[in-house]
Amino acid sequence: MRVIRYLSLEWLDALTAEVAGSTELQELAQHHTIGVTQVVADGPEGTVIYHLQVGNGTASFGAGQAFPEDVRMEQTWETATAVATGTLNAQEAFIKGRILLTGSQQKLVDSQPVFAALDTVFRTVRDRTEYL
Repeated sequence: MRVIRYLSLEWLDALTAEVAGSTELQELAQHHTIGVTQVVADGPEGTVIYHLQVGNGTASFGAGQAFPEDVRMEQTWETATAVATGTLNAQEAFIKGRILLTGSQQKLVDSQPVFAALDTVFRTVRDRTEYL
């Protein structure tokens, strides 16, 4: 199994393929619509921006910002890796202000089934990811 670095282009490509191949996410995209942009600053490759776009029966993931963007989350590399590796709970990171959330919080809440399915997809890539 080839190891890929967190937030590298190879990591983004792996997740893009996994999201496209997830029948659960594609089915959820028939009932949910959300565009989420993630901004991770101060990482080994500088600032990395990626997105999840769900709606009209399609779920996609990739580099760059969502369009339309309903929600934006901004955080440092340190926070992103802590959340990704499970050493920091995402909800705790929001509460403590380590993740800046802008946009429609209601849309985020309404899309929880999408994020549950996305977590399963992330888990498949997490096993081959290094967080350096």
